[in-house]
Amino acid sequence: MRRDVEVPAVRRTGPTEDVMVREEPLTVRLAARGGPGTPVWTTLRTPGHDLDLALGWCVAEGLVRSLSDVVDVHHCTTEDGAPDANTVTVRLDRTELEDLDRLRRAGASTAACGLCGRDELHRLLDRCPPAPRTGVRVRVTVLHDLADELVRHQPLFATTGGCHAAALAGASGHLLAVREDVGRHNAVDAVVGAVTRAGEQGDVLLLSGRAGYELVAKAVAARIPVVASVGAATDLAAGTAEAAGITLVTFVGRDHGGTVLTHADRLDLQPTGAHR
Repeated sequence: MRRDVEVPAVRRTGPTEDVMVREEPLTVRLAARGGPGTPVWTTLRTPGHDLDLALGWCVAEGLVRSLSDVVDVHHCTTEDGAPDANTVTVRLDRTELEDLDRLRRAGASTAACGLCGRDELHRLLDRCPPAPRTGVRVRVTVLHDLADELVRHQPLFATTGGCHAAALAGASGHLLAVREDVGRHNAVDAVVGAVTRAGEQGDVLLLSGRAGYELVAKAVAARIPVVASVGAATDLAAGTAEAAGITLVTFVGRDHGGTVLTHADRLDLQPTGAHR
């Protein structure tokens, strides 16, 4: 697969040289083998990990389960042959595309909501039946460690204070990928896409802020069994996690310790040995 087009993620402006996180539109096009690309979604995102973002969005929409479902992910080109940094095509390993109308948004999604323009939010779960993987157990101290580590992998936030982050890790705490974006839903899509492109599977999704419904729904689609957030959760997010068999933990950190909202049986609440 082609690499991302290099685009600076921050912009310096003003007489005091303020550093701001970039926010630009990205259009995702879908194509079948040998077919033309069709625009289906536009979002406002921070440039830099567009291929991961596009692929992760396809996972969230139930179009992709693994890398074997994808032929190629690449930036498009302009009429004069130059790279188009704001348009990505995902070519799926199928002969034709079906039901594209359900994917198209009425206008661009903002950086605040990954599901804007949908008639019914619950349809995302309908297309991605709950199927969290069994046999995954996570020590709660691992969640504390991941929350600390996430802070150290947020250079854009440290520089601008204007973006969210999401991380995927294994059950033992091994960090697989971290992505930052002005949109919390984009950060989740991008980190899922990054791990999918690497041919890996995450056990824990860690969120730098609030756990909303749309983020839990993306975890369901990606078959991630544990979702942990530094902030609170909404009632719909908790209800969705309960129904989908996902362990949801909020307020993760050493000071608070975390609040287990759903499916505590997947967590080992007792520390084993010295805490790192």
